[in-house]
Formats: sequence, structure tokens, C-alpha cells
Amino acid sequence: MISEVLQHMLRGKKALVAGIANEHSIAYGCAKAFREWGADLAITYLNEKAMAFVEPLAKELEAGIFMPLDVSKPGELEALFEQINKEWGRLDILVHSMAFAPKEDLQGGLLNCSAEGFAKAMDISCHSFIRMARLAAPLMKDGGTLFTMTFHGAQKVVSNYNVMGPMKAALEASCRYLAFELGPRKIRVHAISPGPLETRASSGLKDFDLLMKDAAARAPLGELVDIMDVGYTCAYLASPFAQRLTGETLYVDGGMNILA
Repeated sequence: MISEVLQHMLRGKKALVAGIANEHSIAYGCAKAFREWGADLAITYLNEKAMAFVEPLAKELEAGIFMPLDVSKPGELEALFEQINKEWGRLDILVHSMAFAPKEDLQGGLLNCSAEGFAKAMDISCHSFIRMARLAAPLMKDGGTLFTMTFHGAQKVVSNYNVMGPMKAALEASCRYLAFELGPRKIRVHAISPGPLETRASSGLKDFDLLMKDAAARAPLGELVDIMDVGYTCAYLASPFAQRLTGETLYVDGGMNILA
């Protein structure tokens, strides 16, 4: 009975999920959970190389819209939202799950991060979410929910997280300010902070495997989270059950964030 209710919880809702790289992506977990709960999907892929990995997932999830999106390329973001407006005329849910820093700036420590690398990381990891929110808001005519992905390294120092710490801190602050500005339009904004997950993005961090082992050993629940834990959290937050929650940074990490 409960599963039948969940299958209809997001029925008819239109959800854009940006940031799927492969079946291990957090964004894929979100898309899969939304689809299980009845939502229609728009899914993006970064470029032609990524398309080979993402297209089978989009077909599996019966995505009605499947388009390229590199937020660093002028016009691609606007073209995506034009297509959503043409096909659907509205949007209810948006997931921004993307981050980037040049390898030498990411692995070289914050002190040695170049101005150019810092600016590029900020544009793709943070400001792109603001740009997406600006384009999404007019389509969320009856309200909606915006999500982005952060990490505990925004709040506390995590070894080797380096320049991404300031990026995610800015992203979390942006969520709070967007929640304030968009609240009167019944648009809710959340930053989701998963525990360590083995994704394509995390592979760029030095000694990330050690971070995962530490999380599994120390987390109060004694195990790592997975992409569906994140996906179902977002599905709940996009549902009527969470209609008066906004501006939160929600940890999906087995309790790791409570530890000193």
C-alpha cells in the first residue's frame, strides 16, 4: 500500500536532472527516485563522449527530454530551458549536480590555487546553479523545488578537498539567499550534503578512498550511503510532505556530520 502511494507522489511533476555522468552519479539516483515516484524527466549530458554513458540511462528512465548541457558553453543552458518550455510549459523540480575545478588547482592546495582556476570553479560549481534558478523560476508557475549537491567540506576542513571547500560554502550560502528570494513564489531551495560516495567527480580528489573508509568506520550508522539514499531524500523534499521546508542544508551521510 505504501509503495503504491509513493508511485503517485510525484505523478505529473516535471523534473530536470542535470549532472548525470554514469550509473554511479548522485544525479542518476535522484532521477531514478523521481521516476519511481511518478515524475516525468528531462536529463542532460555533458558532451558527446558522456552521451554514450548517459543515453541508456535516459532511455531506461523514459526521459521525455534529453539534451546536452555544458554550463560553460554560452547558449546551452538557455536552449535547454527553451526546450522545456516548448515541451512542458512548466517545471516543478530541478537538480543541479555538477562541480569542477582544474586538476592542478584542485590537487595543489588552496594557497596555490590560481585566480583563473578559482574563477572557473566558482562559475561551474556555484554560479551555474544561480543561472539555472533564474531560468527555472518563471517555469515554476505553481511553485517548485530546486536542489544542488554540496559536501561537509563546505563547513569543516576535509583533507584534500582544497578549493572545493570555498566553492561549496558559497553554494550553500547561495541556496539560503535563493530560498529567501524565491520563497514568495512558493519555490523551495535545498542543498543536499551526501557522505562520501564513489562517483566520477570524487575520483579527482586525492586519497578519496581513504575518506570513504574513514566514513564507513566512523559513521554512527556504520555504513556508507548510496545514490538512492540521496535520491529518495530529494524525492521526499519535492513532495507535498515537505512543502514548508526550504533553505536547508540536509546531510545524507549516516550521521558523519555530527562527529567532532
